[in-house]
Amino acid sequence: MAQMYEYFNAHPGRRSALVIVVTLAMIMQTLDATIANVALPHMQSSMSAAQDQISWVLTSYMIASAIGMSLTGFLASRFGTKNLLIGSIVGFTAASMLCGIAQTLPEMIMFRVAQGLFGAGLLPLSQSIMLDVFPREKQGPAMAIWGMGVMLGPILGPTLGGYLTEYYNWRWIFFINAPLGVISTLSVIALLPETPPNKQTYFDFLGFGLLAIALTSFQLMLDRGETQDWFQSYEIILEASVAALSFYAFIVHVLTTDKPFITLSLFRDLNYSVSMVIGAAFGVTLFATMTLMPLMLQNLMHYSVIDTGFVLMPRGVGTMLAMALVGRIVTKLDARLIMFFGLALTAAALWHMSTWTMDVSSFEMIATGVLQGVGIGFLFPPLSMIAYMTLAPHLRTEAAAFFSLTRNMGSSVGISVMIALVAQNTQINHASLAEYITPFSRALQALVPEAGWSTGAASGIAHLNSEITRQAMMISYLNDYRLMAYAIVLVMPLIFLLRVPERGPAPPSQPAMAAAEH
Repeated sequence: MAQMYEYFNAHPGRRSALVIVVTLAMIMQTLDATIANVALPHMQSSMSAAQDQISWVLTSYMIASAIGMSLTGFLASRFGTKNLLIGSIVGFTAASMLCGIAQTLPEMIMFRVAQGLFGAGLLPLSQSIMLDVFPREKQGPAMAIWGMGVMLGPILGPTLGGYLTEYYNWRWIFFINAPLGVISTLSVIALLPETPPNKQTYFDFLGFGLLAIALTSFQLMLDRGETQDWFQSYEIILEASVAALSFYAFIVHVLTTDKPFITLSLFRDLNYSVSMVIGAAFGVTLFATMTLMPLMLQNLMHYSVIDTGFVLMPRGVGTMLAMALVGRIVTKLDARLIMFFGLALTAAALWHMSTWTMDVSSFEMIATGVLQGVGIGFLFPPLSMIAYMTLAPHLRTEAAAFFSLTRNMGSSVGISVMIALVAQNTQINHASLAEYITPFSRALQALVPEAGWSTGAASGIAHLNSEITRQAMMISYLNDYRLMAYAIVLVMPLIFLLRVPERGPAPPSQPAMAAAEH
């Protein structure tokens, strides 16, 4: 993309404006990944859905985004970056309006799939554009700016979603995309230069189809497993079999075809491959936590939807502040140490969350959220920089698409698994706690006058059972937080497999590298 670099190098004012525009489009996409979280209980009631079913509103969006992202490289080459970006924004905005008018859960899931497919290209395209318009010596700070834009969605999402749901209606969390979509579309038309499409671009439809079937079947298995009693159900066995066979056929196909769906040289780059694994773990911890927290706060602690938003918002503020600092130090310190520190903070925050009780204060939850946000902020910019540092410039769009795909898959799988574990472990914990509830328990007898519990009356038994369920569910949430802390600790050693160039004179800019390649 040497031509784009030269164009914006000659028009630095347009470069700054373009950064704002692509950030705005990116915010629109990331906003919808989190803005629905705090409204899930309201949507659940409106659509008469169970708790494990309403999570499909999130996972359907993420799995569609993951599948759509794998197409980004081909579509950008076939139709041009500018045309694809405009089409993505327009389609995403239209799908958002349809989500806002959905009346049933199947309708909502269908429109969320459309929203995810159209919005899939916004993150990899924006990242690729940012890398193309800045010289390599400024790509670290540029990725910090890009990362701040990515995290602005999670910052605004819970609070904005809570406000709109509390004072208007949950449907406005989707209608809010209309003005952002119009502004972004007009700005891209005005600022981004045309990139010539390559009509001869070959696309491996068989490879794409096999990957899409594998991902969709795997996600369906995770989403429906808990309600269908997992492998006691023929449906789950069928979905697991289809996922396994499709993925096996996909691997065989890409290894034997002349022009595979994925450029295999991407995965021979150690930095890129390791970064994808870390990015997937990042997706699990960020989005699973952002999904579990609203459900825990509203269903167990009886927080209002807007109070839930205010408790979650500081996490994003911590991320943005950390990213602003990382943008200044990433070129001066070893990026691996910055990332290790970020993962350590994230693991510590999740571990502390696993020690909460039902009486945890709002201040403690906010402080822990800020700590986790700072950890994410120290991880994301250097990870985004290192992942592409040793790749050829012409592979960036495809690499960004598959990097985002793995992060989205990590998010989607993480949400499904954590929600399923909450449902499953609540039953197990309920049975364990109920073993200690007998008419002869002195501890229970001491609480009966104060709490109104009684094993001798139907109302007292119902009240007592409700409290046991509440405590059992709280333990399940805490177990999820601890499990995510373990996952972060397991990926921390991978950081030291990454290679970073020695600090010194700035490397050549894109035009010079492009000339050298040719």
